[in-house]
Parts: sequence; C-alpha cells; structure tokens
Amino acid sequence: MIEKPHHLPQRLGLLSATAAEPFLAGDLLTGVRGHGGVDLAKVVEPLPEEDPRWEVEPLRELVEDAMHAFQDKRTEADAWLAPRLHASLRITRREAADRRLWNHLALAVAPDYVAWRHFSQSKQKINSERFKGALDRQCFSRLWWAAEMFRNGGDYSPVVAACANQELIHSALKRELIDHRPTAQALVGVLGRGVATTGREIEGLMTAINAAGATLVYDVLASDETRDPNALRQWVAEAESAPPVPRHSLPAGPDEEPVPEESVAALTDFFAELFETAPVRGRALQG
Repeated sequence: MIEKPHHLPQRLGLLSATAAEPFLAGDLLTGVRGHGGVDLAKVVEPLPEEDPRWEVEPLRELVEDAMHAFQDKRTEADAWLAPRLHASLRITRREAADRRLWNHLALAVAPDYVAWRHFSQSKQKINSERFKGALDRQCFSRLWWAAEMFRNGGDYSPVVAACANQELIHSALKRELIDHRPTAQALVGVLGRGVATTGREIEGLMTAINAAGATLVYDVLASDETRDPNALRQWVAEAESAPPVPRHSLPAGPDEEPVPEESVAALTDFFAELFETAPVRGRALQG
C-alpha cells in the first residue's frame, strides 16, 4: 500500500483538477506506489503564507492517528475524523467549496490515507474520485461537509452519529435540503430511533423528504435560529491560538446557537411518519 509522501509540503495549496490528472497514474490508483511529490509541488498554487490555517502538520497528524486507531475497521474512521478535520481546518463554506484545496490535501498531503480508506479489495483499485472528485465523493471534502451540515452549533456529536452510517452521508450530501439545520438533526434523530437504517431505507426516506419539501416548507414546520455570522468569523480567527483537536473527546465547533429542540422533535416525528409511505425498494416483498 502507498506510503507517506517523501516530499511533504509544509502548507496546503490549491491544485487544479487538470494539474492533478497526470499524477493519478496506475500505480497510485492500484495502491502500489505514490508519486514523489516534487513535480506535483511545481503545479500547486500557494495560499497566503501569513495565514496559519494552511499548515499541514496538524492534518497530517490527524490522518496518521486515524490510520493507527482504525486499522482493522477503516469505515469507522469517518465518524472519528470528520469532526476533528472540521475543527482543525477552520475554513468558511466558500473556501471549502474550492475543490482545488481538497485535491491538494488528498494528493500532496495524505494520498496514503486515501488509499488506506478507499482501496477497493474487489476491484483492486482506488476510485480517482476519492482524490479529485465531487465534494460529496472526495475523501476529505465529504467528511468536512458532513461535519458542517450535521453539527448542531458547536456540538459535533450528531456528526459522529451521521458519519457512522455511510448511506446517510452519501445520500444527504447530494441534496441541498440538508442545509436546513432542523432537517439535518431530524435525520440523525430518525437514525437514532432505528426507523431507517439500511441503504435502501435511507434512500427511500430521502426521496420522500425531498418530494414533500416541494410542497411543504420545512422552516415553517420546524423553525430555526438565525445564525450569527460573527460566531463563525470568530472561530476562524482563533485558528492560530486554538490547541490541537482532542483525540479522545470531541472538539468544540463554532459557538453558534443550537437548533431549537422542539423543531428537531417535530421534524423527527414527521419524518418517521413519512417513512411509513416512503418508496423503499423491496419493502413489499418483506414479511
């Protein structure tokens, strides 16, 4: 399997998909051997040097700890890494929407982690999307966005619950509806009740939620607090003085107001009822 890059950059940069393509060679995608890193560094656009958020070392330490702790249960690393990646890489949504940042993290900083986490034993290869794919597919962007969408203010515990179910985060991140905070928390609540757990059930529920959203405005059924943009700005500004994220307890996210409990309860009940008529493939054949 791919080893840690010999030439490890000190800071994150921006790597375009076009510039990244030549480095996605057969040996990398088959997990045989990584690239040297020196040539890749020549095509990276640097980020502002005075900004401490782009330092690589904290992120590199996180992925190494994840590989060590979850070496026999790799899919479980998602629930551990997502909140810590989000808390360590304090960026705005606008910055997180730039795929070039994630391309660089995956190819220059932690290609060994991508290979470790996403190597397919059945296909004997790694899907190139895990290095430079869409935000809901790329190895690291999917975790950051899952943490952003499912955190409840500064509380990352719903992120852990969401990321423990691969079907939920894969299905949810494809839909803009998840940007409604009570909806995200209600999905975690439905999962906690055991109402929908399998891939087919979750996809059926998400389809029903999306369809109902066309005629029902969820923010009327489940209102939310207005976000204070200053909380996020302050959290980002404190990146330089922030301590390393804890390994055995959850970090704290931006000091935003949590979702009103009554909104989460109302929407969780509604989704549980909606699931009863959701189009779940194969349900009619059961029992």
